[in-house]
Amino acid sequence: MRDDLATWQKLNVACFLAGGLVGFYPELAGEPYRDASGRTYGPLIRQPILVFAADAAGLATALRRANDRGVAVSIYTSDLFSTGNDHDNRAAVAAVATEALDLVGLAIHAERKTVDKVTRGLRLHA
Repeated sequence: MRDDLATWQKLNVACFLAGGLVGFYPELAGEPYRDASGRTYGPLIRQPILVFAADAAGLATALRRANDRGVAVSIYTSDLFSTGNDHDNRAAVAAVATEALDLVGLAIHAERKTVDKVTRGLRLHA
């Protein structure tokens, strides 16, 4: 997550990226919850999610490292703050080359060793 975002933007981006992880890896979704009254609630992601803070250069480096290792990546760019739907979001990303993406967040899921290599040098978000 880019460290210079407003709090609402960080929360918004984190939610979208978590959804992207489940889109790439449906097995991350757990089972639905049921309370003692029999009411059913939606599933949560089964694994902890670590959120790291980085500047724009750190995010670009993490994206390059993930791509170099063949790790699937979900991204959120600054352009997506001004779009209002999924179709326009995809068009905004499609209009920009990888190296020019104005990343504000990215999400990956991989073996711990690989995640450690991709996120090397980033700090956990405070």
